Amino acid sequence: MFSLKNSTIAIIGLGLMGGSLALALKGHCSTLIGIDPDSTALSLALRQNIVDQADSDPAKLLPLADLVILAAPVPAILTLLEQLPAFTPNPCIVLDLGSTKRAIVEKMETLPERFDPIGGHPICGKEKLTLANAERTLYYATPFILTPLARTTPRARAAADQILAVLGANRIIIDPADHDRILASTSHLPFLLSSALALATPDECAPLIGPGFRSTSRLAGTHSNMMMGVLQTNRQNILAALEAVQDELALLTSALAENDFDTIQTTLDAAREKYNGLVNK
Repeated sequence: MFSLKNSTIAIIGLGLMGGSLALALKGHCSTLIGIDPDSTALSLALRQNIVDQADSDPAKLLPLADLVILAAPVPAILTLLEQLPAFTPNPCIVLDLGSTKRAIVEKMETLPERFDPIGGHPICGKEKLTLANAERTLYYATPFILTPLARTTPRARAAADQILAVLGANRIIIDPADHDRILASTSHLPFLLSSALALATPDECAPLIGPGFRSTSRLAGTHSNMMMGVLQTNRQNILAALEAVQDELALLTSALAENDFDTIQTTLDAAREKYNGLVNK
């Protein structure tokens, strides 16, 4: 069975998510390896003792790993899954942190038998990326979705469970298709709505921006590189979520244009009740 404290863990991607994971795992495994194409991130990780070894070339260190964690944007994860067989000849567990799951799990299915893959997605993070913004407690008390494959072994499940125990995260097991459908509404749509709000707000409003605007538009500060792969791999679900929001906006627009404040109040009351039900479950 898998033992985290006796294992060598390799994290590919030392940004916010991978760096926070490294900070939490340091000292809980035998050796912690960091891999990132950014030399600045590698230098920082070694200088601050976030990882034990680091390199920009996955082929140099991945053969040492018992477990490889892919903490990169979705397109990079898909590419890495294609490259893994060339990087390491040894059996190992593979866990990803991608924001969409169906495309990644499908790619994991094509890995050679020596790999033991399991999909993952922590529901946490912030719009300020990079290793400099990493936090050791970023994952604490947050949902961590796992999407096991049919081929996922009890060993890989045990590895994921031991990592989540160290992080203090809450495990949720879900089907990849259900994950993408749900996250389209709870994660991917909010990013687009935040972006639309920021774009629709005139520059002259800047001196009067308060906490309501800041909290509602916060996700617009996320770099587009982090979201393009999400939008591409979950396009149909996000389109459906956008259409649902457009229907609600059309209702409010029509009611406001017609001075139908009874409908507006009924709609806002229903929205408040729905909000309370969603966030307090």
